[in-house]
Amino acid sequence: MGVSERWYRSLESGDSVSLSSDILSRLSEVLVLGPDERMVLYSRALAGAAGIALADETGETESQLALLRLVTAQTLFPAYLTDGSWNMLGYNTLMATWFPWVREPAANLMRWALTDPSAREEMLDWQEHAEVYLAMLRFALATSSARKASLERLLEGVLADPECRRLWEQGPKVVAFRQGHRYRLNLPHVSPEQITVTSQVLLPAYQHGIRCVMLLP
Repeated sequence: MGVSERWYRSLESGDSVSLSSDILSRLSEVLVLGPDERMVLYSRALAGAAGIALADETGETESQLALLRLVTAQTLFPAYLTDGSWNMLGYNTLMATWFPWVREPAANLMRWALTDPSAREEMLDWQEHAEVYLAMLRFALATSSARKASLERLLEGVLADPECRRLWEQGPKVVAFRQGHRYRLNLPHVSPEQITVTSQVLLPAYQHGIRCVMLLP
């Protein structure tokens, strides 16, 4: 990294050290970090200073209502809206037809995908999905201090499942977003054939943590 012995000694002792963008860049290169891992490093090192400012409460509510109208207006493919802890904020008719669990009180995408037996039947190659979801949860825990309590409760429930705990303990993989992922679904109540979709994730401006997701054929 090209840092001094004094700098490194201070780091090991827990003292304050310079964490400039140049040093963080060199550290990322030395550790061969991917883009998502770099986002975690910068977020932790800069204490979230690079985060997007949130809108005021009134503006945030109005923006979410507009997003909800956008989601429910879709008629050609499933669409849904979640907050930063993957709680379902809204969905369209097709989403509810494909995945009836979204109608349940306190429906949570992450909890369903990782712990509900129906998810393991409907999501083909479930383990691959689970590994990515757990990596997304790890990323959120490392970068979202405002939602730490709700994310920790979510993680506690997820890790009560033995298979999820095994996958969680395999390694510290992090994934920021699952954009453009193409995967197969087994939904006999919708189609006798397997359904292949691509997940498109939209991140609304000034709505930090909100995800607008559409499942395109």
